[in-house]
Amino acid sequence: MAIVVLFSTMSFTIDMHYCGDNLVETAIFHKAKGCGMEMEKPSTDGCSIKVKDCCSDEQLIIDGQDELKISFDKLTFDQQVFVASFVYTYINLFEGLEKNVTSFRDYVPPLVIRQIYKLDETYLI
Repeated sequence: MAIVVLFSTMSFTIDMHYCGDNLVETAIFHKAKGCGMEMEKPSTDGCSIKVKDCCSDEQLIIDGQDELKISFDKLTFDQQVFVASFVYTYINLFEGLEKNVTSFRDYVPPLVIRQIYKLDETYLI
């Protein structure tokens, strides 16, 4: 249950780098590096010519759940009775006995007169 709560509240991003129509790289939690084919080159003579880049970057943002606060003041009477009885029965599951009760303490064991397995010559192997 803790894993479900963790993943439902966690936000993360997935960065994807496409070169043309092909997916080149996917990155989770950080920016995709790219394929190294940058088409824009600065010119030294002051005239800049820009060529359309064949690469594109896409970012998929997955937002987690922000509201997890459950208010206990809005419980109905039936829900309060259920919670109280559940807690009471759960706590009483772990109550131990005050005194260790043994029913065979007052009886003595029988005396061994002969070893019966030797008389019958039956041995468990």
